[in-house]
Amino acid sequence: MNTKMKLLFTVLLIQTLSVQAQHRDTIRITLKNINTQVLREGTHRYLVYFKMKKDSVRVMTQFWTRTIKRTLYKNKPAIEILQEWEDKDSIMHIVKSYSDEATLQPLYHETWWKVQTSKNSPAKTVTKTVVDMMNNTVTVNDKLLTAADTGSRTQKIWAGYQTAAGKQFFNWHLDLETFPILPYRKNVTFLIPFYDPGTASGYEEVAYTVTGEAVLEGYDQQKINCWLLVNDSPGNKEIFWISKKTKEVLKLEQVIGSGMYRFKIKLGFSN
Repeated sequence: MNTKMKLLFTVLLIQTLSVQAQHRDTIRITLKNINTQVLREGTHRYLVYFKMKKDSVRVMTQFWTRTIKRTLYKNKPAIEILQEWEDKDSIMHIVKSYSDEATLQPLYHETWWKVQTSKNSPAKTVTKTVVDMMNNTVTVNDKLLTAADTGSRTQKIWAGYQTAAGKQFFNWHLDLETFPILPYRKNVTFLIPFYDPGTASGYEEVAYTVTGEAVLEGYDQQKINCWLLVNDSPGNKEIFWISKKTKEVLKLEQVIGSGMYRFKIKLGFSN
């Protein structure tokens, strides 16, 4: 075999192995390859804030409280997750979600938002959305949505729900509870079927890749070994630090657009 043929053979072999590795290291997440038992019941709190640039001051500070409880929902073993988001002066967002205990398949999702009516007005309005997956219904401010709705916003919410109806998916509003249940190992990409109930965003499979490992330093100089889970898409890059021991999301660093940052930091104490 001459040198040129050897080089061609080597290139083809590398390409073949690369394709095989990609196939081997991609996992389509289903309700069968997760472990919901790792979810830790109780109250968990996150500090959330933005930076306009990497080294700028922290702005738009929020506190997210998330309470996980195993319970029954309509006589079905379920996981209840309550969320309460606080901004600088009030509660801005409340969520109540029920998911199947074994699979985390969404059963019910209710959200409440405090919305400012305009940029220059202090007045607030309230939006309440309920998506009942067991009864196949969506309501916005107590109005039952149907295909006949003419409102632009409600049409989009209904259309988003229709893309997910009847499918197996995870609640994207519970991403911090979904990531812990994944089957982590090095150099694997998870394709996760997500839908954010009550929004215009439809069902989609989203790729998250375990790109490596890192160590976070906790209280008393505790070293916490973590997986690095990355979602990289145009105009948005997210890096999650996932504790190897507890599976909890401990940190998010997100780069948005041309250089705005968002961070989520799990707090060690919840008062």
